[in-house]
Amino acid sequence: MQNLPQTAKQHLIIFTRYPEPGKTKTRLIPALGIEGAANLQRQMTEHTLSQVKHLQKTCAVSFEVRFAGGNLQLMQDWLGYDLVYQPQGEGDLGLRMTQSFFNAFQSSAEKVLTIGTDCPGVNDQILAEAFEKLQKCELVLGPAVDGGYYLIGLQRLIPELFINIDWGTSQVFHQTINIAQTLSLSVADLPRLADIDRPEDLPIWEKTLRMTQ
Repeated sequence: MQNLPQTAKQHLIIFTRYPEPGKTKTRLIPALGIEGAANLQRQMTEHTLSQVKHLQKTCAVSFEVRFAGGNLQLMQDWLGYDLVYQPQGEGDLGLRMTQSFFNAFQSSAEKVLTIGTDCPGVNDQILAEAFEKLQKCELVLGPAVDGGYYLIGLQRLIPELFINIDWGTSQVFHQTINIAQTLSLSVADLPRLADIDRPEDLPIWEKTLRMTQ
């Protein structure tokens, strides 16, 4: 565990997994093999980080990497010693996200986004738009084509948004919206984007690579 540096008023949390072969991107192993699937996880995390660093050139934003698998030393050897790393901890995705938002708001952040690394369409413009919308709305969501969401942004911790969600299913976005409506939250949506989870999604990643080269 690291001592956290000063958290900016706008803070970004990146959820990722250490790219250990056989334990990451498992649904893509039939198409890519265990090494290829792990390498994709590595590339997509690095792509996401590059977009966040672009954002920092125009926006006062701090960020941290919340990781599963591996350990702090492996993460530092992979992505560098100048980043803030925290283990995701135990529990389902909802519990882990609740904890990450709690920690960020405890560290004086006022607008917090959490993203994964599965969606190559998440670029610095999308992130800037999310922070901008979070100025006026209590909840910002980036809907994914598969029915989940690739981004969630909050002005304060709202734990109800992470309870009784069928994580990993096509119901996640709608269930979250239903909870938001029950709580009378003001909600803003971002553009709908595709995750890279299955072999048929790989052309989206290949297109992203061509556009960024």
